[in-house]
Amino acid sequence: MSTIEKKVAGLEREVQELRARLAAWEGAYEQAPKRPDNFSTISGATVEPLYTPLDRPTPAPEETAYYNERIGLPGEFPFTRGPYGTMYRTRLWTMRQFAGFGTAEETNERYHFLLGRGQTGLSVAFDFPTLMGYDSDHSRSLGEVGKCGVAISSLD
Repeated sequence: MSTIEKKVAGLEREVQELRARLAAWEGAYEQAPKRPDNFSTISGATVEPLYTPLDRPTPAPEETAYYNERIGLPGEFPFTRGPYGTMYRTRLWTMRQFAGFGTAEETNERYHFLLGRGQTGLSVAFDFPTLMGYDSDHSRSLGEVGKCGVAISSLD
């Protein structure tokens, strides 16, 4: 078998692999609960739940290989299509409160307060020294600790 024939055979395996993975994904997707929304463009064209290189009239094996390795299906590594197998068709985006101030203890207390009142997601706001990788006792942190976010220092 020549080098070109080996390469073609390998790429054909990539297409078959994607077809098998897509069939498994479609089975799981059909089992998941759905929102009754109609997903379409402003011009009325239906938006399918997922598009892959196999949706092209002639799938390019090279693109399929890249897709298998670098893009993947929703809910699968490397999660470029999202962490959920149904993407956001079954659940809306998480609304998050961006908060953080003072010490880690004060921020933790605030997060518990927010969660106790129905908040479903949190995003941490770090102070400038933490973002730059400095501990609170570093000379470059002077006057900035806890000023615009929570101060998180390491024990090292």
